[in-house]
Amino acid sequence: MSAPSPRKPITFDWAMKRLLRSNANFEILEGFLSELLGEDILILEILESESNKESKRDKFNRVDLKVKNSKDELIIIEVQFELELDYLQRMLYGTSRVITEHQKEGEAYATLVKVISVNIISFDFGHGSDYIYHGTTTFTGIHDHDKLELDIRQQKLYGKIQVNDIYPEYYLIRINNFNRIATTSFDEWIYFLKNEEIKDEFKAKGIQKAKKSFSLLSLPEEEQLAYVSLCPLSGRSALSGQSGRVKPWTWSYGRQGRGD
Repeated sequence: MSAPSPRKPITFDWAMKRLLRSNANFEILEGFLSELLGEDILILEILESESNKESKRDKFNRVDLKVKNSKDELIIIEVQFELELDYLQRMLYGTSRVITEHQKEGEAYATLVKVISVNIISFDFGHGSDYIYHGTTTFTGIHDHDKLELDIRQQKLYGKIQVNDIYPEYYLIRINNFNRIATTSFDEWIYFLKNEEIKDEFKAKGIQKAKKSFSLLSLPEEEQLAYVSLCPLSGRSALSGQSGRVKPWTWSYGRQGRGD
C-alpha cells in the first residue's frame, strides 16, 4: 500500500471535525486559545457555518471550527496544508463572510460581531523569522503620526476601548518556522503541532488533556478504524504500541510515509 501524502495538519482537521466539537473536549480548545490570546477563553458553543465546506477548492472559505466565546466574539480556526500564495486574501474573505453571516438586515453597524481569525499553516509563506504573527487594524496620522483613539461616546457605543478592538484580528501560525525547544506555554502547543509529542513536563492549559484525549488507543473502536482508514501507516504504528508509547496523532497526517 502506498504511503499517504505527508500533509501535516490534516489529522488536526480530522480531529476538529470528529472530536473537538464535543463539549467534553472544550477544555482542549479553551487551553490552546487561552495560551494564544493571553487571556482565559471560555467557549460557549461551536457554531456551524456555510463557510464550512468539504471541498478545499471551493471558493467559499472552509472554516474548520467557528467558536463563540463568553464575550460574544467569534473565533475561527483554520488549518491549511497546501500552498496558497493568496492565503492572506483567503483570511480576509473568511472573516468578512463570518461578519456578514451574523449581521441581520437593518441592524446598526455598531452591532457587527468581533472576529478573531486563527490560521495554522504548514507551508512556507512570506518572509520573516518568527513562527507566529498577529495582525490588527490601527489608524495613524499622516502628519502628526498620532494613533486614532475612540472617544468616550464611541467607547460606550461599542463597549470597546481601542479601535483595533472593533476590527478583526488575525493570527498566522507558521508551523514550519518553529525550530526551537518549548520555552513558553504556547510554544508547548506548537511543539505538539509539529512533533506529535506532548512531554510530561508540559504545563500549558489543556495540553495534558489533549495528550490523553488524542491518543489513538483511547478512542472508541469505530473512531480508531475511521482514523486508520484515513491514515493507514500512522494509525497502524500507533496501534502497534511501539516502544510502549502511543504518540499523539492529531497534528501530522501520514508523517511516517514521508519520502516512501
